[in-house]
Order: sequence, then C-alpha cells, then structure tokens
Amino acid sequence: MDHKRIVRMAELEIDPVHLDDYRRLLIEEIEASVRLEEGVLALNAVALKDAPDTIRILEVYRDVQAYEAHLQTPHFLKYKRETQMMVRSLSLIDVEPVAMVSK
Repeated sequence: MDHKRIVRMAELEIDPVHLDDYRRLLIEEIEASVRLEEGVLALNAVALKDAPDTIRILEVYRDVQAYEAHLQTPHFLKYKRETQMMVRSLSLIDVEPVAMVSK
C-alpha cells in the first residue's frame, strides 16, 4: 500500500426531510470527482440499513495535494454549499488502510 495516500472516513447524519436531495447531490459530486480529478482514487458512499439518514463515505486520494485540490473544485464547493443545511452532523476520521481490495 502506498503510504502517501490519504484515506479518510466521513460519517454524516442527514436531516431525513432532505435525504433524497442530499443523496442526489452526493452522487453528482462523487461521480464528478472520480471522473474529473486524477488524484481522487476512490469515493464510496453507503447508508446504514437501519438508519438510512446515516451516511458513511470512504475517501481515497493519491496524496495530500490531491486531497487539498479536491476541496477547491467547483463540484465539491457546490456540494458543500447546497448540502450545508441538510447535514446534521459531520465527522472526518483519518484511517489507516488494513486491506483495500477491489476487482
């Protein structure tokens, strides 16, 4: 595993009234980030089955510069602006990969 990579877990609680709109904006932002940003290696979002308003996002960036650049992109800034009133809580957790495998 490349030690320069930045891996984070975002845990969000979304106001259930806005959940459909939030999900639409999140999908739009994730798809744009992966398509347009070379340094975004993976963005995966899931909702808890018993708590669909709890979203977890696993973020993988090539390095700290790619992460910092991501935060300044028009699509990320639009997502933050349009979802700020929908998000009840947000925790960003730096994690250390143990095993990350995909096919």
